[in-house]
Amino acid sequence: MKYDVSEVGEIEINTIVFDLNGTLQVQGSIPEGVRERLAKLRELGFSLVFFTGDARGNAHEIAEELGIEFRKCVNGAEKEAAMSDFDKETTAAIGNARIDIGTFRNAKLAIGTLQAEGIHTGILKHIDVLVPSINDALDFFLDEAAFKATMRT
Repeated sequence: MKYDVSEVGEIEINTIVFDLNGTLQVQGSIPEGVRERLAKLRELGFSLVFFTGDARGNAHEIAEELGIEFRKCVNGAEKEAAMSDFDKETTAAIGNARIDIGTFRNAKLAIGTLQAEGIHTGILKHIDVLVPSINDALDFFLDEAAFKATMRT
């Protein structure tokens, strides 16, 4: 999707890469509203994928339930390496933990979520936008006016 941002120009995001634990899944559960928002993003043509070390052993089930791809990445270096499969100029990353810094560095747009599992303060210098929840992060892409307002100079 292309966003024409005042005084910045066009920002195109086609792929969104998520962290799983603490981001898409909070304390072992998918927050209410996430499934519907992901479905809307897919309808708009976004490619959606999450990276996880699969600490809870349920990544396959979550991927099927949410209708998105997942890649097993057990540490920050693996997450950063996996980002090379995506076009940095059209990829956004969403996460909350230090392990996500490599995904943030290799994305056009990085969003941190501050939810019940917390946020590692080390990511603050690597993110562009900080939101209170995963639903707010998803809405950021669905609400073109909010995207433009936040990203303008």
